[in-house]
Amino acid sequence: MRNFGYFEEGYEPQLSEKRLWQRVVTYLRPFSLAFSGAVILSLLVTGATLGLPWLMQRGIDLYIVDSTKSFVDRSQGLTTIAFMYGGVICIHFFAVFSQVLILEWIGQSIMQKLRLQLFSHLLGMDLGFFHGQPVGRLVTRLTNDVQNMHEMFTSVMVTLFNDLLRMAGILGLLIYVNYRLGLIMTLFLPLATIITILFSRLARTQFRRIRRQLAKLNAFIQETVSGVLLVQLFGRAKDLNKRFSSLNNEYLNRTLGQIKLFGTFMPLTELMSSLAIGIILWYGGGEIIRQRLTLGELVAFLSYMRLFFQPLRELSQKYSIVQSALASAERIFHLIDSQSAEKEDFGATAVRLEEGKTAQDLLFERVNFSYKEGEQVLFDVSFSVGRGETVAIVGPTGSGKSTLINLLLRFYEPDSGRIVLGERPLIEIPRDRLRRMVGVVMQESLILQDSLLVNIVLDSGKDRSEVEELLEKAQLREFVAGLPEGLDTRIGEGGRTMSSGEKQLLAIARVLCREPSCLVLDEASSAIDSRTEELVEQALASSFQDKTVLIIAHRLSTVQRADRVIVLEKGRVVEQGSHQQLLRQNGIYSRLVQLDLAHS
Repeated sequence: MRNFGYFEEGYEPQLSEKRLWQRVVTYLRPFSLAFSGAVILSLLVTGATLGLPWLMQRGIDLYIVDSTKSFVDRSQGLTTIAFMYGGVICIHFFAVFSQVLILEWIGQSIMQKLRLQLFSHLLGMDLGFFHGQPVGRLVTRLTNDVQNMHEMFTSVMVTLFNDLLRMAGILGLLIYVNYRLGLIMTLFLPLATIITILFSRLARTQFRRIRRQLAKLNAFIQETVSGVLLVQLFGRAKDLNKRFSSLNNEYLNRTLGQIKLFGTFMPLTELMSSLAIGIILWYGGGEIIRQRLTLGELVAFLSYMRLFFQPLRELSQKYSIVQSALASAERIFHLIDSQSAEKEDFGATAVRLEEGKTAQDLLFERVNFSYKEGEQVLFDVSFSVGRGETVAIVGPTGSGKSTLINLLLRFYEPDSGRIVLGERPLIEIPRDRLRRMVGVVMQESLILQDSLLVNIVLDSGKDRSEVEELLEKAQLREFVAGLPEGLDTRIGEGGRTMSSGEKQLLAIARVLCREPSCLVLDEASSAIDSRTEELVEQALASSFQDKTVLIIAHRLSTVQRADRVIVLEKGRVVEQGSHQQLLRQNGIYSRLVQLDLAHS
């Protein structure tokens, strides 16, 4: 099993080189007919390439140096050879042009399929996967890695076949034309093979060193750019410049090492080519003097030797493409093979909720959960929320409040215990159905670069008239009335910007469109002013009176309006009761309230 030098640190390849090639070839199967056509065109390209020196030999021997023919015969013969030469060039052009078109079509089609497969796979992955993957790495999979594979399909696979076919054809022709000179030229094969293998091994090591250093460089850039506010705030620019300069210099040194390696390989190839030509001139000249070789055959030999060493000169470039493409393929297949709980939806075979039936209540029963093995987040959590009841969950940062929401929406599954919604275990409810039953208003709302109407409707299927009826409930009518194009006004990047409060009201309108039976407010009012919070409260009060409501909140004003408060600390339920009851207990909740008042 090889590491092609393009893997991130800490990652070990899972596929053998043989298995990797097998999987790469599977993407060619739908295009086997077109690929076969490209291979057939390779025969035409090779035949045309090898035919040109042969025509030169015929022209020289039959017409240029043959003084026994008349001037007219020699001129006509050379004219015929010239037209044949031009015809072969046209055939070569047509074959290469057609081959390039076919290979580009195959390559682009495979890349389109790969991107779609990767993107669909990513959308189906659970949150745990994304928590362990840098965003830049995933973007690289869909862009750079896919492009690297495209280069292999279009620039290497058939080209290598062309080169091998050409080299085999040249050796055969050399031996056929003059077996003595041809056998002498075969002596260069072991030398060329040794040099190529040595270069491959050294280049693989150098590629690995470069890619590892590039991974460090990219990670440092991503970390610095994402934290540029802190960098400027604490005056860290000078220190970070020094660290970046050190990483950048090391990358430069490793790249220069690669260039030196390539710079050594290329002159060695040229040296072999020049040595072969020198031997041909020396031995071939002697054969001409002895009249055992013609001048045309010598010229053809020289042309064939130039063609023979040309693929070796291009080997370094092709080797780089192959190494990069195989490493990209390994990473792409590793991502595709990553399993996700989202795709293993146990609810798909379970009994679905009857049409029109809604959740009566919510129950967490002895729920334990950990994001990573050995790092438990929730411990034996149990509570219930009745229909029409509003329950607030409070607790210090890191107590597990947001984890409860992730479990409720089945972004993760509990390690043990069960969650029941509408008298059915959550695991029996398909995820797509569950996420329509539970409406979530987050602190941050995703804004699409589209009209306000599209941002509200999403996948709910509501028409404009239904949305206009919901605007009053969501307290958005005044906001929409002030827009230049009403619901058709573009928002998001490139359009109208929205305040935090307007985004919250938009999120409520989205939830209303989906008509959920359970509502979750995940710190929805923590980043808005008091006036906007009042609008949000009015929207919630008018729209979700008979719904099960779960609130994750910091603000005391929000908690006071809840029917019951559940206090979490270090993943455990430590207190339950109404706002007044918990204040009288003078426990953790009371201290949180005091801190909130002091902060206010």
